Amino acid sequence: MPHSATSATTHNAPINGASPPLPEPAPAPAKVAVAAALDRHSSMHARTLQQAAEDCNRRVSALLALDPDTAAAKATTTTTTPPHVLRAVQSRVRDALAVIDDALARYPSPDSLSLSYNGGKDCLVLLLLLLAALARRRQGTSAAAPYPATLQAVYILARHPFAEVDAFVEASCAHYALDLARFPAPMKPALAAYLAARPSVEAVFVGTRRTDPHGENLTSFDLTDGDWPRFMRVHPVVDWHYTEIWGFTRAMEVEYCSLYDQGYTSLGGTNDTLPNPALKKEGAGGEIVHRPAYELVEDDEERLGRDR
Repeated sequence: MPHSATSATTHNAPINGASPPLPEPAPAPAKVAVAAALDRHSSMHARTLQQAAEDCNRRVSALLALDPDTAAAKATTTTTTPPHVLRAVQSRVRDALAVIDDALARYPSPDSLSLSYNGGKDCLVLLLLLLAALARRRQGTSAAAPYPATLQAVYILARHPFAEVDAFVEASCAHYALDLARFPAPMKPALAAYLAARPSVEAVFVGTRRTDPHGENLTSFDLTDGDWPRFMRVHPVVDWHYTEIWGFTRAMEVEYCSLYDQGYTSLGGTNDTLPNPALKKEGAGGEIVHRPAYELVEDDEERLGRDR
């Protein structure tokens, strides 16, 4: 890895690729908001990449071993996945692991691969699968390469970030051993700056799905085109449906950004994102509340809370 830190790190970087300046202090209210949001993820302790990968592989293996027809009856938690969803999730997981394994074979150096990560539900699913795949490639052989210290990742910052998103990104970077480089939007110059700072990166895992804007024609491996910075985009979850994303996440029993429990289903910035109106309901006192994101069913309703 380009960075030899033994724990997950984050980097704020300018978009011109120059040496990072000292970060400006965050406004006190923002610091307080992020600190409060971090309290919700206090159980996400720091781990090594090996620990995170082996834990994810254990969870994925347990999910794949479930019998969809009997899993619900045997479940002891409230995260039971309906049989038809679990069956679909298992198929998607196998396909995604095959794509990830193909990418790891094409780009064997840890320096050549990165992950696009913003703390959202889709890239979280991708992260969990990538970590599981790393562990699977090291099973049953004593000659496997040692784990790198961290996993490279890049975060294109929203102009108006949620404190809850920032808190989850911070907590999950430590929990999953991510070396996260942060670059301000817009995306094109941000990616150019990232590749200038990390010239060894040849491919980036991306959690885009076919139902996302501009996702309808994607394949598992797509080179960037036009005047975009040149790298291979790897899309292991491109064909996943919304219910499958949540079926997997809840079956894995992992933490996710707390905004999803408040009815947000697609996360942007505070200026363009609201709880999904399709999840609106009346509370016990007559007030308007929202059901959690995982109760939404239709793909075409996922972005109803987004202005863009």
